Amino acid sequence: MRLFGSAGAVGLFLGVAFGAFAAHLFQGRVSADALGLFETGMRYQMYHSVALLIVAFLADKGKFFKYAGQFYIIGILLFSESLYTFAMTNISALGVITPFGGLSFLVGHLFLLLGFLEGKAKSGL
Repeated sequence: MRLFGSAGAVGLFLGVAFGAFAAHLFQGRVSADALGLFETGMRYQMYHSVALLIVAFLADKGKFFKYAGQFYIIGILLFSESLYTFAMTNISALGVITPFGGLSFLVGHLFLLLGFLEGKAKSGL
């Protein structure tokens, strides 16, 4: 599906761009903890952007794959973006948002599993 493939490609592009941004502009300007939070957000964005590319190839094979992709996008926006913003601004209230992004990733993974289980049931294997 075009949405998931595009979101995955943009997520990978931005993950690399944010990584370069952090490596060049953050060094010596933010705390090690803030840099670690930023890198965690980037790492999870990269993982789930790859997952979105996988879902893009599977989206026409069942509704659960589409749900997985939707939750991966929500997870990237809530988890990764809240960590980026927190690392750059130190606004601690953003920490409330991050777990909802992590939960979205987990729900996406459950839907991915359900998609594969549904596919197995349909194929008779």
